[in-house]
Amino acid sequence: MLRAIRRLLLITLLVLGSAFLLYQGFLFWRALDKLPPGTTIAGLPVGGLTPDAARDAINEHFLSPITVYNGEERIAELLPRDIGFTIDTEGMVAEARADWEKQEMWRRYAEFVVGMSPQPIVVYVRARHDDAALESQLNMIADFIDRPAEGPQLLADTGEIQSGRAGLITDRATTLYQLRSAFYSPDERQVDLTLIEEPAPDWTIQVLQDAIEKQLASFEGFASVFILDLQTGEEVRINSDVAVSALSIMKIAIFVEAYRALDNPPDAFQQELFLSTATASSNHSANLLLHLIAGEDNTYQGAKVLTDEMHRMGMVNSFMAIPYDAAAVPSRPSTYDTPANMNPTIDTRPDPSMQTTAEDIGGLLAMIYYCAKGEGGLLAVYPGEITQEECQAIVDLMVQNVEGNLIRFGVPDGTRVSHKHGWSFNEHGDAGIVYTPGGDFVIYSLLAQPESDW
Repeated sequence: MLRAIRRLLLITLLVLGSAFLLYQGFLFWRALDKLPPGTTIAGLPVGGLTPDAARDAINEHFLSPITVYNGEERIAELLPRDIGFTIDTEGMVAEARADWEKQEMWRRYAEFVVGMSPQPIVVYVRARHDDAALESQLNMIADFIDRPAEGPQLLADTGEIQSGRAGLITDRATTLYQLRSAFYSPDERQVDLTLIEEPAPDWTIQVLQDAIEKQLASFEGFASVFILDLQTGEEVRINSDVAVSALSIMKIAIFVEAYRALDNPPDAFQQELFLSTATASSNHSANLLLHLIAGEDNTYQGAKVLTDEMHRMGMVNSFMAIPYDAAAVPSRPSTYDTPANMNPTIDTRPDPSMQTTAEDIGGLLAMIYYCAKGEGGLLAVYPGEITQEECQAIVDLMVQNVEGNLIRFGVPDGTRVSHKHGWSFNEHGDAGIVYTPGGDFVIYSLLAQPESDW
């Protein structure tokens, strides 16, 4: 009886075991068309999914848009197709299936029956994109979002300086890296713009140059401008190396040479020559000062000495070939070749008998300014021949010039301006030293209206 019971139990166990194995075999057979547990493709868990379901899950994730935020504000969505993003979904799923099928069937079945987790299958993302297209998309977003810092501006209508403004701009390199990562990420599909604060730019003399150039944009003629900040050495240069007619502005150089020729302070007659030349712009008085420069009653010789000494001071583009209101003579040159007039970028048709450049005159005024303070190039070039007191006398002399409607017209009342103006039929210039509470400046400006046959 006991033996029969044992046999019955054994048969029952065998039947149940066979049924269990058969059922597990059925389940295993049904699971053969699915990826095994622990399978990861492109960072996404796809274990237990059919290949078709895995493909759909991968495509749904990686082909969805990337959302771009600026703080809490949602500002854009970038579609993968817009940056040429493609992902090899078929190849990655096929690789996962191939790795699974490499394992022996009986082992796979045994692990399935006993509930053992199979060895994980990991397939890394295989995708590509057009980085230039991605950068282009970012630039469009950044151009819309960015608020660059603005520098100070000179308001031409009022003469006031408008303060600069700080800005906030996109850190394009960092944000581009974040966008690349997001398109290839298995879980992160949004990017916050990385922004950089830009401080407001400080005032520089470039602001002044920009304002002048803006004003000159509507001027149909020619303009030459040179401005020197005598504290910092910063400069504004607009056509400042172009050969121009020297006009009566050349009389500044005559003052320097005349004072250098004097061994004593000017007498009453000489003082009157200086004053009428500076304030009335008398050509006759200027020519008599050329006699003083020449050391004889010869204006042509005075013009030659003046020219030689200007070249000695570095004013290589400046000359006086013919005195004021005089005619050319065969024994004297009627013009000179200079670097500026031999290679003109702009032909202003300057007076062939008397020329300079804004830079030459500006440099001379700076030398006079520093000489009046007991320093600078004039005292070095002419030691013992010109003094600090004589340079100050030149400054004070030109302060008495109240004519001219360029520099003096543009400064506040009471501003000290030591200058010399000059004009011709179609040219008007002014050059001088401007003394202000905020610092001192050399200013040269010349405007020329084109002649009808230009």
